[in-house]
Amino acid sequence: MSAQLFAAAAHPLALSTTGLVSYLQGLFGPLFLGIVGIVAIFFLFTREIIRFVQFIVLAIAIAVIFYTPSIVQTIASGIANALGVH
Repeated sequence: MSAQLFAAAAHPLALSTTGLVSYLQGLFGPLFLGIVGIVAIFFLFTREIIRFVQFIVLAIAIAVIFYTPSIVQTIASGIANALGVH
């Protein structure tokens, strides 16, 4: 028994965040879409079309960053290369 405990202590478990990311996306995804839908319907019923369009554009930008976080690194690398910064 003590040999098993010693072996477990000698090799600590590595933390993996891949499951955490998919869990959080599954948890907050429907919540995000529900809130976006309720606010969008509010803007449509009050006939504030400009605010509705602004809100939808912002919601799409947040959703893209939330569902594909690697896009931020890609965009930053592209901007840095375009400016000549390496």
